[in-house]
Amino acid sequence: MDLREESTHGQDINSSFATTLDIEVLCPVNTDFTQWFLPCFYLVVSLLGLLGNGLGLWNLCTTSWKGSWNALGVLMCNLGVADLLYVITLPFLVSYYIQGRVWLFGQGWCRMTRLLFHLNLYASIGFLMSISVHRYLGIVHPLRMLGRCQALGPSISFSILVWIWVVIQLSPDFTFSKMDPAGMRCHDTTAHENLGTYQPYILTITVTGFVIPFLIIIGCYCHVVLVLRRNQNVDPTLKRRSIILVALVMVFFSVCFLPYHIFRNLNLLSRQWQLQGSCSQALKNIYVSYQVTRGLASLNSALNPLLYLMASEDLAMRLRTFGQSIRQALRSLWQNPAQQHSEINKLSIMLSEEC
Repeated sequence: MDLREESTHGQDINSSFATTLDIEVLCPVNTDFTQWFLPCFYLVVSLLGLLGNGLGLWNLCTTSWKGSWNALGVLMCNLGVADLLYVITLPFLVSYYIQGRVWLFGQGWCRMTRLLFHLNLYASIGFLMSISVHRYLGIVHPLRMLGRCQALGPSISFSILVWIWVVIQLSPDFTFSKMDPAGMRCHDTTAHENLGTYQPYILTITVTGFVIPFLIIIGCYCHVVLVLRRNQNVDPTLKRRSIILVALVMVFFSVCFLPYHIFRNLNLLSRQWQLQGSCSQALKNIYVSYQVTRGLASLNSALNPLLYLMASEDLAMRLRTFGQSIRQALRSLWQNPAQQHSEINKLSIMLSEEC
């Protein structure tokens, strides 16, 4: 490379750097909101996720010792494992945002942390779809699926397929850099120079990992609701639990998954527009909304344990018993002092009479 080529190459690098710098200068976004909202949110999710998923998996393991594993339990177990894999990375993200978006744990763990978020996201969607299909077959085609819905083989095979499909979808993400050249920032997407190829990839995974499973779930549950409303012979307990399960899954998708996928794609588009020199309040609002939806997407790890209550009557009974014992203990601990004094007086009078 001669001097002229080196000069041209240096100008290209400086131009690229200036373009990136111009984005931050011409369209500044206040990141203070991110630096207090996300760590607080992640901290709450990590505590609830560890407690809820740990309790749910413990219940599944204890029931398995009694030989009562079923197909739904296998799917719930995989869902809990996916949640725990993500929850253990949240303390590192809390540290990252508290430090002012300075990553202290190396490039490899940065990539792994971001990967586990997407692994949990799309594994959760996959297993929620599997649970929905399982309930659909058991309610809409009970005679045809008699015995098959409780067999472990199909659920284990389907769980393996879900994990393989998620890994295949996420494998291209390894080719995109997650850290800035200085090694300080840990991007949840990728740097500006990779947007041209990263944006089509994200759009593809949105369709294959979210839109298609969402349409399958909507189709299953619409049919389930129609069957439950028409069939008066369905067990009332089964009907109630099935309707609650439908409501929970639709809430998960509406609150955790749908906003995140919308604003993630909008945020990538806004970055493209900023590279072209555009800047408006709408673009800044997209960035802030995207940060909020990132927190909501992580919330599914704390909400998924609610499905254990619908899948396990034993767990619900244990929690009710535990809650009753806690209430009784608190009632005796915080008993009215006047009542305690009255009881003591009655006891002293009885003792004096006996004497």
